[in-house]
Amino acid sequence: MRAVAAGKVLLRAGVALAAAFATDSIAAPAADLVVSDARIYTADRAHSMAEALAVKDGRLVYVGTTAGALALAGPGTRIEDAHGQLILPALVDSHIHPTDIPQWDVCDLHNRPYSLPALAEFVRGCIKRYHTAPGQWVSVRQWNYSEGNRPDAAHPNLRAALDAASTEHPIHLLGNDGHHGGFNSKALAGARNAAGKAVGLSAATLVTDFASQRINVGVDANGEPDGGINETLQYALDGPGAYASEVEDFAALMRSPERVTAALNRVGITAVLDAAVAPRLLPFYDALAHSEHPSVRAVIAQFYDPEEYRGADGHIEWRRMLDQAEATRAHFAGQPLFRADVVKLFADGGIEGDPHAVPPTPPNGAVLHPFLQPLFGHDAAGRAAVVGYVDTESAECVAVRADPIAYTVAVTIEAFVRAHGHYPSQCAVSDGHLYHSREDILEFVRQFHLDGFALHIHVIGDRAVRTALDALEAARVAGGPDLGRDGLAHLQLASPEDVDRIGRDHVYVAFTYAWAYIEPSYDLMVTPFLGKVSGGTSADLHPAGSYYDANAYPVRGVRDAGGIVVGGSDAPVDTRDPRPFINMAKAVSRHLRGEPPLNPSQSISIRDAIDSYTISGARFLGWGTETGSLESGKSADFIVLDRDIVALGDRGRTVDIEGTRVLETWFMGRRVYAEKRH
Repeated sequence: MRAVAAGKVLLRAGVALAAAFATDSIAAPAADLVVSDARIYTADRAHSMAEALAVKDGRLVYVGTTAGALALAGPGTRIEDAHGQLILPALVDSHIHPTDIPQWDVCDLHNRPYSLPALAEFVRGCIKRYHTAPGQWVSVRQWNYSEGNRPDAAHPNLRAALDAASTEHPIHLLGNDGHHGGFNSKALAGARNAAGKAVGLSAATLVTDFASQRINVGVDANGEPDGGINETLQYALDGPGAYASEVEDFAALMRSPERVTAALNRVGITAVLDAAVAPRLLPFYDALAHSEHPSVRAVIAQFYDPEEYRGADGHIEWRRMLDQAEATRAHFAGQPLFRADVVKLFADGGIEGDPHAVPPTPPNGAVLHPFLQPLFGHDAAGRAAVVGYVDTESAECVAVRADPIAYTVAVTIEAFVRAHGHYPSQCAVSDGHLYHSREDILEFVRQFHLDGFALHIHVIGDRAVRTALDALEAARVAGGPDLGRDGLAHLQLASPEDVDRIGRDHVYVAFTYAWAYIEPSYDLMVTPFLGKVSGGTSADLHPAGSYYDANAYPVRGVRDAGGIVVGGSDAPVDTRDPRPFINMAKAVSRHLRGEPPLNPSQSISIRDAIDSYTISGARFLGWGTETGSLESGKSADFIVLDRDIVALGDRGRTVDIEGTRVLETWFMGRRVYAEKRH
């Protein structure tokens, strides 16, 4: 927007207009700022539009007509002419990991797909570029686990590819979702068991020390780890407590904490729920609180892994965990921009398997119906495809499950494959697993609910969703203060019955809308394990009437049931960019260019999408009376866009919404970001 002298604009507005508002101008102190000639989406209850606003001492004192706003101007008022541009309330990202979004000079794949030979070459280049000494960890960020990763004869799996990069350095390939990882042989050899003893990860320790984590380990034809390690088991290799990359990145962050707020303000975000804040990350918020002009509100979702609070008797020491959470909540209680009254819990992991592994690695997220065991090959065009399924109820599979240890010997495995055309490990029948026992999840939620915290629960599979809702309902019955801000994150798969429960319980759901589309390379990792399909094209992987398609990311279903939909990027998952406008566009379209939409009946309107990123998000964070809509009395938090996304959404031009740029971001009446004009 271009600033204009107040006197000049009032003269242009006309003497009659000035006289009409003279009484109001005398009665109230002049505004500090007036923004005129705009299209303002207020996000108020009536979804009204306005054309101007006025700000005094960081708060909105008027939202309405240009004439009404200009009447509040005085000689010292700064007047900004918006020239018809769209203004929204500043955005709220209801599920993000903001400390991980700055880009540092590190080994980073930037989510680009690589074949395994190319991956080995890239990692070798990182070791050379950063002069990494032998024995030091090589941390490779933003690995795209769902695209690329094609093996060849010299690089048949992740382990072989990373061994080709180095056998002198432990290597950790960090998946772009936080749940998938890859390791080389040197890293696998250092794996520590529950007692902290280095025993290595191998076929032998997978049936002893790591038997309970077997579902999180990819194996090769001989039952040896193939380098693919998922979920928290990664900390047994690169840890404990924090990965080498996390320690390195946090040190860089503390040298430049303003990089976080700059990245958020650039895309119009001024409020966040930091979705998993371990105690080691809290100094960042202390640094931000004492900075000269912090330009973001943050709810700190404290993260405590219950498994780390088990006493010598094997029971979780709830009081020790609660004491730490209470101290952190009290520490930030006096901060006007930060609060720590939410606690994070992971109910399950992801529901992606690995079709490229030999044998295929099944998913590990918690589902209501056991995963299938697909057989993968290639179609006539050379694409990876489903070519059949293992009959897990066959006599040979029943025999394998009756004596699994007998089928861990290489010669026995080879004989079984020759006889039956699949691996004995593919006889497993699994409905995935919860991160913690059902009993511990229910008790975690009960304890923190009684202590006055809101719960933010990561759920991917439909069984995890059901367990989380069971826990929330039981906790509410148990009593204690209810903040009314309990939420679920992601909800990739939910049964219709549980969507209805979300509505009845008035639970918030943070969706990352940019994940709700059809894309064959990713879908091959998911849909064949959930329902029988054949082939590898979009049509093959999404047959009419499939359970996944009907129940994946049920955004409209949650909204219609009475749940509250909020937008969360989960950055740096997929990308460090929080990409709010891509998320909004996908909420409406649910499709990737060139592919059909994923269950378009679950789409929402552009206005619903905007509300999820503004007023609904603000209420979720507990700041609904302070921000989230543009109404008199609220904080002057707003953004100016380069295009009218409301009009674009109404005309079905969602692709054009994706490229939206923020021209300016204002926080508490102060401009904290302005796009550089060329």
